[in-house]
Amino acid sequence: MTEATQVRHIVFDIGKVLIHYDPNIPYSRLIPDEAERAKFFATVCTHEWNLEQDRGRSWEEAEDILIAEHPDQADLIRAFRIHWPEMVSHSYEDSVAIMLGFIESGQDVTMLTNFAADTFREAKEKFPFLKAPRGVTVSGEIGLIKPDRAIYDRHVDVFDLDPAACLFIDDSKPNVDGAISAGWQAIHFRDPSQLRHELSTLGLI
Repeated sequence: MTEATQVRHIVFDIGKVLIHYDPNIPYSRLIPDEAERAKFFATVCTHEWNLEQDRGRSWEEAEDILIAEHPDQADLIRAFRIHWPEMVSHSYEDSVAIMLGFIESGQDVTMLTNFAADTFREAKEKFPFLKAPRGVTVSGEIGLIKPDRAIYDRHVDVFDLDPAACLFIDDSKPNVDGAISAGWQAIHFRDPSQLRHELSTLGLI
């Protein structure tokens, strides 16, 4: 990693870095059996299926596709969007404090997230601190997702950033690797205390 003094732009991911996300929260009630619930997420409402909503596919189309394949699971499929607010149950206060501290100290802070456009609008109302950074690139609004190189390049272009001076913080190793491939610096987030330690090591806090 290049010297910390070169970091002029700090870019945060959102899900599992600033706010909690876990589909099991509502589905532990809807499908109490753990093995059955795991099978549902592995074969019906999969991560890959949900990622297409992050890429911009409408929930209506997404539900229609799955219901055509699994008509007996229609109610459980529709429940994913209906109960989405439960999945983002709380924020990570320590991570949020780090981000807001950067903003208050005059650092340039933006966000880059894989998020469906409509659920991101809801998240901003539930978690007002998401409005604090200078701006955000939302995958579902532009039809690009991490770790595709194009989304990092677009973020740099839109917010007039120097890639080498960007420090990206994301919980996903592939997304971190994508940022590094795009010429950014990056931290693989695991928990707020680890993040604070790495930022301190870099001389940023």
